[in-house]
Amino acid sequence: MSADLESAIAAIRSGPQGPDIAAVFDFGGTIVDGFDRPSLPRRAFGPNAPRAAAATLLGGIRNGLTDGEYGRFVQLSMQSLAGQTEAELDALGKRLFEKAIYGRLYPEAWQLIRTHEAAGHTVVLATSLTRFQVAPAAAELGIEHVLYTSMATSDGVLTGYVEGKPLWRNGKADAVREFAAAAGIDLGRSYAYSDALADLPLLSLVGHPVAVNPDRRLGVIAAEQDWPQLSFRPRKIPRPTDYGRTLAGFVALLGGALLGVIAKSYTRQRRKMADGLMAYGTRGTLGAIGVRIRVSGAENARAPRPAVFLFNHQSQFDVIIVPKVLEGGVTGIGKKELTRNPVFGPLMRFVGVTFIDRSNTEQAKAALAPVVETLRGGLSIAIAPEGHRSYTPSPLPFKKGAFHIALQAGVPVIPVVIRNAGEISWRNSMIARKGTVDVAILAPIDVSGWDPDDMDDEVEAVRQLYIDTLLNWPKPDAV
Repeated sequence: MSADLESAIAAIRSGPQGPDIAAVFDFGGTIVDGFDRPSLPRRAFGPNAPRAAAATLLGGIRNGLTDGEYGRFVQLSMQSLAGQTEAELDALGKRLFEKAIYGRLYPEAWQLIRTHEAAGHTVVLATSLTRFQVAPAAAELGIEHVLYTSMATSDGVLTGYVEGKPLWRNGKADAVREFAAAAGIDLGRSYAYSDALADLPLLSLVGHPVAVNPDRRLGVIAAEQDWPQLSFRPRKIPRPTDYGRTLAGFVALLGGALLGVIAKSYTRQRRKMADGLMAYGTRGTLGAIGVRIRVSGAENARAPRPAVFLFNHQSQFDVIIVPKVLEGGVTGIGKKELTRNPVFGPLMRFVGVTFIDRSNTEQAKAALAPVVETLRGGLSIAIAPEGHRSYTPSPLPFKKGAFHIALQAGVPVIPVVIRNAGEISWRNSMIARKGTVDVAILAPIDVSGWDPDDMDDEVEAVRQLYIDTLLNWPKPDAV
């Protein structure tokens, strides 16, 4: 039977809880959208990268792998990985994830993983692939238990042979059965997710099998067995139209920024001109790209002011989205590297963004001192407390600087939760696609009673608000 994600999540939440229940996920086609024709630009992996190994690892991540395709992958792995050290391939796998794989992660899979985690279930990634292909993604997704096909080594160097039984068909089901026995897992009450017919033994092993983007043959069997079937939207590389819209967006940003400054120039007040720049520039950019923003809790953006607005950071276009929803009276803090950006750098300087050098802690602290005075003067600040853009919807650990600033200035922090920005524009890309970005502005948080020397628990509780909101999205405001 076909099912929607909300129903699947509701069933998990209302079902049995606890670590004796497993949620087993396949990788290619289930957690990530696979690669039909992987592209390996030399600049992405360095001049000395083992390109044959990179092509084999990336090309092995496919949707609905067949027996023949998996057999070819194993043969290619034996040829191209032999002689490479485990350390070299671990590093290559990390680069592959950071340059190519992360953009194909299904946000729907992330939601399922986090929902199972919240239910106390034991989340397992079980794949026929190698650890070099899946370990970086598992780490970013917070999956502790990873079952994979091992490659034999001698003194840390791959011999070119598979060690033990490949986790293919019954091999994967056997590995999951062994893990369950050792971990005290009740497979009869557990869940499994896969897209391929080859995982029929795994799906038949658990009490709650789910077919994700199933191939035709698995879809037929799932329908006969009345198994739920989920459809995840594929994440593809940008198309030529996306490049065209993005270029139009940058032109609109520059033109709108200039128009906004001119429109407010009669006031001769830099702050009003900066607000005009952001209002006209962001509206023009989003309109040209074709991005719609849906806001929940807009009233929290208007009061109280001033405040420290905290936003989760997954896309370079967050610097367009946040000023748009906050509607003026706000500046920001950014990393020093942004000053080199030919588009965002000059505009951010004009609106009074404070740039900090993250490589020098003392200079960074000194640079933040004037921000407290900015807040006391009535101007709000927008900060990404993670410090870096994340590879998945999960926010990275929060740094404490923003909270110290709010505490010293005597202002609240207001969480701004952004959903879908990473789909509009991948983390390391300046190309944007059309679509909808959801933004939830949560209630202000009073930090005046926090201990500046001991706020770890409070900061983590704020970060958890982001995860909870992403999993239980509020209704958008009425338009």
